[in-house]
Parts: sequence; structure tokens; C-alpha cells
Amino acid sequence: MFNPNLDDERPVPQDPDTPEGHIRTALRKVFDPEIGLSVVELGLVREINLGEEPAVVNLMMTTPFCPYAGWLVQQVKLASEETMPGKTFRVNVLPDVWDPSFMEDPGILTGWS
Repeated sequence: MFNPNLDDERPVPQDPDTPEGHIRTALRKVFDPEIGLSVVELGLVREINLGEEPAVVNLMMTTPFCPYAGWLVQQVKLASEETMPGKTFRVNVLPDVWDPSFMEDPGILTGWS
């Protein structure tokens, strides 16, 4: 289950051969339009839970008032549902504060501001 204590916590890597891994792979095509990196690279996808109905993707934003939040949520939902036809998804936007340490490779943003 989701752990709300996100201090220095990166998403657990998922086996690409699992259904969750296939979804995570599909979400690599969903890019934050301001930063130009995928929601997976940025560490915004915190959890994928297929055991619930509808299935759940827990997602955080890079800023509390991200102007693209609605668009990103819709893209994550569409990409997830396209990966698993017939399965419905809900995307939860977490209130947690994002930090570059959540990224797969935090060094990518060196010098970015």
C-alpha cells in the first residue's frame, strides 16, 4: 500500500514483465510539458495498484499549482487504460511535495531552475 512518508523515497522499481511494469513503460510516453521529461523519469508515479476497482495510479505533481495537472492526470489515465483494455483507472493526485531526489536520475536536472 502507499506510504505517505515520502522523505528520500523513490518508487520501487517494477519488473517490466508484470502488468504494473507494462503500465509504467507506457507512462514513459507521458511527458511533463514544462520540463520535457516523462512522469516516470521525474518520479511522479508513486504507486500503481491493480488490485483495486477501478485500478489506481498515485501521482504527484512537480509543483502544488502545476498548470498542467489536469492534462497530466488525463494522459496518465489514458495511457494506463490503453495498456490494459477493459480495465478502468483512477488517478489520485497526491498532496505531497515533489523533490528531484524522487527522479530515476536526479542529475538530469543539474543546473535546471
